[in-house]
Amino acid sequence: MAQFLFEADLHGLLKLDTPIPNAPPARWQRKAKESGPGPSPVGVSPMKPANRSHSFSKTPSKTPGKSGSKIQSTPTKAGGDRYIPNRSTMQMEMANFLLTKENDPAEESPTKKEQQKAWAVNLNGFDVEEAKILRLSGKPQNAPEGYQNNLKVLYSQKMTPGSSRKNSRYIPSMPDRILDAPEIRNDYYLNLIDWSSQNFLAVALDNSVYLWNHASGEIIQLLQMEHPDVYISSVSWIKEGNYLAVGTSSAEVQLWDIQHTGSRAVGARTGHIHHHDVRVAEHHVATLTGHTQEVCGLKWSLDGRYLASGGNDNLVNVWPCTQGGGGDFAPVQTFTQHQGAVKAVAWCPWQMNVLATGGGTSDRHIRIWNVCSGACLSAVDAHSQVCSILWSTNYKEFISGHGFAQNQLVLWKYPTMTKVAELQGHTARILNLTMSPDGTTVASVAADETLRLWRCFEMDPIKKKEKEKANSAKSSIIHQSIR
Repeated sequence: MAQFLFEADLHGLLKLDTPIPNAPPARWQRKAKESGPGPSPVGVSPMKPANRSHSFSKTPSKTPGKSGSKIQSTPTKAGGDRYIPNRSTMQMEMANFLLTKENDPAEESPTKKEQQKAWAVNLNGFDVEEAKILRLSGKPQNAPEGYQNNLKVLYSQKMTPGSSRKNSRYIPSMPDRILDAPEIRNDYYLNLIDWSSQNFLAVALDNSVYLWNHASGEIIQLLQMEHPDVYISSVSWIKEGNYLAVGTSSAEVQLWDIQHTGSRAVGARTGHIHHHDVRVAEHHVATLTGHTQEVCGLKWSLDGRYLASGGNDNLVNVWPCTQGGGGDFAPVQTFTQHQGAVKAVAWCPWQMNVLATGGGTSDRHIRIWNVCSGACLSAVDAHSQVCSILWSTNYKEFISGHGFAQNQLVLWKYPTMTKVAELQGHTARILNLTMSPDGTTVASVAADETLRLWRCFEMDPIKKKEKEKANSAKSSIIHQSIR
């Protein structure tokens, strides 16, 4: 019997909605007694506003590190704010069901899932459930077969590692050597210097021709005109470099050290081009008539198929190679776009059908031509008189010499026609340019009576060794075939 009484008392104690016997009064009941006479606290609900009057006092201390304008308030005495819920009025089972349902995956029919997947693929191009926002490690997943990305790439850049990044080569801004050229004639239409394949530089100074040995520095006077009024108008070496052609103002062409070989083309002030073959007694082969004024520039292509001529009549003519005598010869191409005299004429060494020409003060343009199709590939305004053009054999570049106002040399990148560098130093307009046989040095002569050597096409040592090995291999193959 005592056991049942004990269980009944224990059961009664565990019930929260029944008053606990011999228990201290609640906090709100004590507060109601202390507030003075009034209605009996029995039956007073703790949630009614009438029984929630509290008196507050300011806390005397301040929280360290906080502003003094923020004041905390605490109840004067303990008690009066305790709330014990009545669980008999709550739907505990329903709350548990709702919480459990939120964590469980939503049950959807297969048809509905397929519809949502089809909508996602049509709108986004991929299934949202299979998409990943971030992937921290591992190899990238391959795109499914037949997938096409319709997004447009706005910008893409491939970073080059520091070990393989190519730096632009160093181009000296100062000349390697400066030579005196006294009494040089300041005439735009003359061609006064040329560099042979045997490393001799021929310079025409008024009525004399001098040879300068680049290797030893020795200077030799080759000739001097007998008549003081006759001056040298042009000098040009043959390809082998041991014979020099000298043109004079008296319409005379002199060939020095001739050994019964070679042919020359000579331009005259009358606008005619006379073709001579010095290997035969009747050396005059042909006369080319295509200019109405004097011929300023004359240059054979490297393969010998074409002869380009520029004249004071603003024309550029491209002539075919003349074999044998007699007959009328007409130019295969005639370019009329220049607005000034054309003296600068140069053939590209790696594209035999590409020709570069430069106009005088009235034109100031450099134009690149395809002599086969007759099309102008590009044109750039040089902003000054173009006196001479040379193509580099070591780089896809060419250099041009200019007159007023900067009197500078300009390196151009081909085919973009962008400036690589400008070399300044001459105080008067540049008259002619010529290049050393190894293709590394450019010689410029100007009206300031100086001749300057510029090392603007110096090759990289590694590339230079590779080129030498390739040339030696070619020569060995030639010797083997001869044997």
